[in-house]
Amino acid sequence: MDFSTLSVDIPATAWTGRNDGESPAHRRWWQTVAIAATSASPDAPSLNTASLNASLPGPAALLGFASHAGVARNHGRTGAATGPAALRAALGSLAFHGTREVTDAGDIVVSGDSLEDGQARCGAALTAMLDAGYLTCVLGGGHETAYASYLGVAGTAAFTNGARLGVLNLDAHFDLREAPVPSSGTPFLQMARAEAAAGRELNYAVVGISEPNNTRALFDTAHELEVKYLLDEDCSAERTEGFVSSFLETVDIVYLTIDLDVMPAAVAPGVSAPAAYGVPLAIIAAICRQVAASGKLFHCDVAELNPEFDVDNRTAKVAARLIDTLLR
Repeated sequence: MDFSTLSVDIPATAWTGRNDGESPAHRRWWQTVAIAATSASPDAPSLNTASLNASLPGPAALLGFASHAGVARNHGRTGAATGPAALRAALGSLAFHGTREVTDAGDIVVSGDSLEDGQARCGAALTAMLDAGYLTCVLGGGHETAYASYLGVAGTAAFTNGARLGVLNLDAHFDLREAPVPSSGTPFLQMARAEAAAGRELNYAVVGISEPNNTRALFDTAHELEVKYLLDEDCSAERTEGFVSSFLETVDIVYLTIDLDVMPAAVAPGVSAPAAYGVPLAIIAAICRQVAASGKLFHCDVAELNPEFDVDNRTAKVAARLIDTLLR
């Protein structure tokens, strides 16, 4: 793929991290990720997918969405715009045990009140990469990232040719809020309405819903849209595995979105809305392995990392581990 055709605001730059050696046995993420050539950095090496080993999993691409405009509109704690950089830093020194080629495509930046434009540009970049055969992962950013991801997936040939899409959200919140303008609380209602306008129904499931943190109006909307959900208190290993398995049976491709506030505040303190209860990390990691092993993972994103409120980079490290699990 020619990454120089993508319209990014900040080109990818070389990653850094601990160096234990240059051999494949010593590889870490920072030594593995290829830096995409873009229109703003035409001299960077661009990955040629034609040269990839066909016996290995397909290539993956990372795209940052540096935004907290939606969080601000939703009256949350801002700071998630610096999430992509913190995620790359946390990923960089992790040992790389995967077999995929991974390319960093740089960042889309939302400034001022340009959220909708940023979402559209992010979506266009994702569609191009998905149609080129990449498993894409957006590094957020507030959960307004989700609508950008949806736009990217909805524009692909696979989706327009009839693939059954499932949206699986790991989140304490439905994010089905009715509001005058789009925000981090509205993306899945936006998706449902976009699907309805196209004559389809959104197949949406959520793991980790916090009953005290979602109003009755939000539960009513979820029931009207036939959203499948599992409350945080019901997220045992067995029930969660069965819930996700049933959902996977209904879809051909999965867009998996992880709002880091789904986990307990002790595990993920660096988010806009820390969870008083939350789903254990072991359960969230198991879901990631289950979805990846299904062969149906099409696109994923990680949202709501807010480095300003993180503790010892705890949330960033948790998020990095989940990305490492998904992209193996």
